[in-house]
Amino acid sequence: MKPVNAQDRRVVNLKDAVFTPYDPEETGELGTSYLNLNPEMDQGVGFYIYRMAPGSHSAPHRHGGAEEFYVIEGELRDHDGTLYKAGDVVWLAPGTVHNSYSENGCTVAVFSQVREDSPDE
Repeated sequence: MKPVNAQDRRVVNLKDAVFTPYDPEETGELGTSYLNLNPEMDQGVGFYIYRMAPGSHSAPHRHGGAEEFYVIEGELRDHDGTLYKAGDVVWLAPGTVHNSYSENGCTVAVFSQVREDSPDE
């Protein structure tokens, strides 16, 4: 087996990673950012790391496909009061509408089957 070419592998340590802030005018979110290593995936699709600064919240959104996430550190609370803590693995069904808030900030590994949209659509 040949070694993997450098251009075919990306490795980032979350302690040193540079996250891309979500555009608040586009998303309605403040204090949220993401890290996506796959250059072929659209923002918010596939696997990515999502970070919420203390006191931030996600915009209300509907999942076109299932969403799965793992809380790496911190806590986040959904609009219905459900609290997700570090170590929790969560699955949300396609069509689920929600938004989340993080009082002290959190980092979450996310897999989303398809792009989400506004709950009004």
